[in-house]
Amino acid sequence: MGTPAFLLILTLFCVLWICWNTLLPDHLRFDDAALGFTALTLMLSLQASYAAPLILLAQNRQDDRDRVQIEQDRQRAERNLADTEYLAREIVALRMSLEERNNQVVTRDVLRQELKALLAELGENDDEPRDTSRPGTRSSS
Repeated sequence: MGTPAFLLILTLFCVLWICWNTLLPDHLRFDDAALGFTALTLMLSLQASYAAPLILLAQNRQDDRDRVQIEQDRQRAERNLADTEYLAREIVALRMSLEERNNQVVTRDVLRQELKALLAELGENDDEPRDTSRPGTRSSS
């Protein structure tokens, strides 16, 4: 009912109805203009009486969809918070283990250097040729 096509068709229907009942000869007219197009008024009132409950139903369904979306957003935010807290705990644990190993205060720069060293070490290991005789083993050369 709320589509542009419906509004256009309803407008054309009303214009056609009014033109038919005003411009054609009397014997072809079925709704008198002098009485205010009674039949047209009754039809539009009937249509409006069905439109109001349909609009209310659509609003209720939209409220239900919004409620579900809000709940999903809340759950997603909780998961993101839990992930962030987990990562923060892991970083603290990493800093503490580095601090114990090096007996020094782990700053952001020290942590960055350690991570870069680990990445470089991993990169060097990936560059070594693999022994094709057994999968998962590295060459001893």
